[in-house]
Amino acid sequence: MLKSMRKNLKSLSPVLWFVLVAFIISIFAVWGGAGRLGKSGGANTLAKVGKEKITVNAYLQNLRQRLEMMQKEMDELNQKFIQQLNIPQQILQQMIQQTLLYQTAQKMNIQATEEEIREKIMSYPVFQKDGKFVGFERYKKVLEWNRISVSEFEESLKKEIVINKAMDVLTSGITVTQQELWKNYKHNNETAQIEFAVLETDKVQIEESPSKKELKAYFEKNKQDYQIPEKRKGVFVFLDTEELKKEIKVEESKIEDYYKENKSRFKEPQKVKVSRIYLPYGEKNKEKIREQAQNILDRTTQGEDFGKLAQKYSEGEKAQTKGDWGFYEWKKLSSQEQKTIQNLSEEEVSGVVELEKGAAILKVTQVNPSRVKPLEEVKERISRILKDQKSRKVAEKKISQLQKRAKKEKSLEAAAQQLGYKVQKTGLIKKGESIQNIDPSGSISKALFNTKKNKITSPIYTHNGVSLAQLLHIEPPRQAQFQEVQDQVKKDFQKINKKAKALQIMKKLKERINGQSLEELTEQHDLEYKTVNKHKRGQYLSIVGENKTIDKLAFSLPLKKPSRPVEFEGGYVIVRPLDRRLVTKEEFEKNKKEARKNLLEEKRNRFFQSYINQLREKKKVKIKYDRLQQVIDNVLSRYGSEKSP
Repeated sequence: MLKSMRKNLKSLSPVLWFVLVAFIISIFAVWGGAGRLGKSGGANTLAKVGKEKITVNAYLQNLRQRLEMMQKEMDELNQKFIQQLNIPQQILQQMIQQTLLYQTAQKMNIQATEEEIREKIMSYPVFQKDGKFVGFERYKKVLEWNRISVSEFEESLKKEIVINKAMDVLTSGITVTQQELWKNYKHNNETAQIEFAVLETDKVQIEESPSKKELKAYFEKNKQDYQIPEKRKGVFVFLDTEELKKEIKVEESKIEDYYKENKSRFKEPQKVKVSRIYLPYGEKNKEKIREQAQNILDRTTQGEDFGKLAQKYSEGEKAQTKGDWGFYEWKKLSSQEQKTIQNLSEEEVSGVVELEKGAAILKVTQVNPSRVKPLEEVKERISRILKDQKSRKVAEKKISQLQKRAKKEKSLEAAAQQLGYKVQKTGLIKKGESIQNIDPSGSISKALFNTKKNKITSPIYTHNGVSLAQLLHIEPPRQAQFQEVQDQVKKDFQKINKKAKALQIMKKLKERINGQSLEELTEQHDLEYKTVNKHKRGQYLSIVGENKTIDKLAFSLPLKKPSRPVEFEGGYVIVRPLDRRLVTKEEFEKNKKEARKNLLEEKRNRFFQSYINQLREKKKVKIKYDRLQQVIDNVLSRYGSEKSP
């Protein structure tokens, strides 16, 4: 770190650690940690980007880093929530993307200076207090608290600067013409008030069932649409890690050793509990509200109970719970209120905080200092982690032995019989088809489609365990016989008839609209009626979704005139524009600078998405998905499977 940054030591509010989380994730989660891109044995390679390798260690470190930071912000973090956010896949894609861009920057011979790194650090608000740098010691402590060394962090910044420079060079030729700027501004700012009637095909009733003769005739006419895809059949052995855990015992000494070596993982940040009294301005005189707020504040300083005053006077959403916003929900309050809270100590009450739509009084009712959870509190969690690690190792060892024996015998069934494992049959399955309770993601079927007949697959890692499979039979794709797809033919035939009937209903509705209420007509015909006050082009419409034809009609039809029935995937819709807000050239000129900036950024983002995709193909990025799934499962096993917080 540069000398000038070691001066001016300032205190850094612990709350800023939460802000720092997002900042460090964006940089350090890609580059940081003990793992590094580069040379590695094949077993430790997770992905290849050209000649460079992304190691399991580097990925594992970054994934854990991200999850641990998220855990500091949340009371509970579990598998379901992590998977919903797609965090494991995001981390790997970030690493691949940044590696591709850094390789490009190196080819351009782009460098970062010490001065640029220094300015980069000092520019971040998380390292400032009262507009000044917090000082090297505090800067270092924040990084240490997040288990990041200064050298690693600054190396990450250096690479970020280099990449940003490369991005600037690559996009320097991207421009925005006056014509496309005007078109884009209209697209984003013009709105139409519309009403529309919807008839979904599935809700149309067909009284008569089609005859077999009709269905056969429809099948013959549309034969090319009914194909039986390639199917494969094999056998597999599945080792369930949950079953293996039942035989595993974890010694107390191992739990204690893990706790001592990983104490930082069980560290909880400071928690602040907040109460709030809120008085909205509404239509009342603002000065009267301010006087009322000041009166309430005076009563709190005279010893009256803050909670009772909140219950009596507050008009905020937590009034009935005595204004209690708990340890976490207060982070949804305005930035101005959050900043005030950060400067309060325990039991301290703020002054009157003037907001845009009201006045607030805040109180910090409890402060739980940062602490490391005691061993007793995390013992069960550590036991689960160790059991999972051990069960995975046991499963890998057993499956490896089985694989060697199966290759020797050229038969998975023979090898399994010799080693005492249960062999299961897949039956004829399609690519990606799941096997209930064993492989819901379809990893086994995918592996069978990536191997040759009679060959034995590599170990297949699933969320529940590890498997080995052998392909025994391939049934090529073929034209379907009527009997095989009769049910699907019936569904398709009825869908067409329903759609035709739906179109007739909507045509009759259009004939009756002139001069009548569309809402009343939809009620009479048992249709869906919807309105949108400010519809924009490209906007999602309830039931209908995005529809370019409706967008065009909303801005071109005469007001109050209904459209023809417009087809969408699920049925038909009639739209009627009621009013419009069209932009003027004068308005455009006033906002042109900001509009140009936004459109330029949008074009750059599209360029980069395309550029990265081309780089991925050129560099032939390869990912070991089986290994990736194993690593993800190992990490997620540390987190519970309860509902997301």
